[in-house]
Amino acid sequence: MSQLLHHVVTYLADGGDPVPKFEPTVPDKLKDPTSKILGWAAGLGLALAVLGGLTGWGCVAIGHNSERAGLAARGKQAILWSLIAGLGISVTSGLVAMFYNMGK
Repeated sequence: MSQLLHHVVTYLADGGDPVPKFEPTVPDKLKDPTSKILGWAAGLGLALAVLGGLTGWGCVAIGHNSERAGLAARGKQAILWSLIAGLGISVTSGLVAMFYNMGK
């Protein structure tokens, strides 16, 4: 164990880099289809989140006007979860796109 530690310390003292030089790249054939798929997935997901939010607002309006407290409560939950889903989709698609673009 001490010999291994001695070699590591000597290597680092001589200016050696412990991390090998590696630049990750996505193959060119995969860059365009992957970005299209991610774009469509994010766009459809956000569109569904907006549709869910609008449906929630409709449930809140109908529930309050017809005095159905349960419908209004479910509409409020739908609005909240639509916001959370939209934020999650936006952040996730942005992170995945960032990781794919790091190789450029």
